[in-house]
Amino acid sequence: MFRRYALQSALALVAVTALGACATRAPAPQTLAETVAKTSSLQTFNTLVAEAGMTETLKAAGPYTVFAPSDAAFKAVPAKTLTALKADKAMLKSVLSYHIVPSRMESKDVKPGNVKTLGGAMIALARAGNFVTVEDAMVEQADIAASNGVVHVVDRVMMPPKKK
Repeated sequence: MFRRYALQSALALVAVTALGACATRAPAPQTLAETVAKTSSLQTFNTLVAEAGMTETLKAAGPYTVFAPSDAAFKAVPAKTLTALKADKAMLKSVLSYHIVPSRMESKDVKPGNVKTLGGAMIALARAGNFVTVEDAMVEQADIAASNGVVHVVDRVMMPPKKK
């Protein structure tokens, strides 16, 4: 009787421990494309990434840092400008590429200076304490981890400089 009770108790302990380990284990990080799609404040950015044909870029190995404008940031863009971007896929891709850096940078890693974007243009980064800026945009939500990089939600849509 004692042996059966001891065996049942040991099995119960193993089962509870295994369940606890499963419940506390962090899920595998998702790609940047999946992370952006599941972030409620980035639905406009997600839609535009798909329209520009850049979803595969955000699924690629990377690593990438995405300074993704929030839905509120896109609402601040004049409707005429947004309509023009949607009509010109090359321009849309250029604008979205201006928000992506081909390296992983968490907010703690940001140092003042310029970095090259996926589109080849330079953007200015700065950090003061916990505040991070990119060009004239402020990071509102930092360090959303993905398997192939990191997303920072910014409060403005940045426009790349016009090519000469």
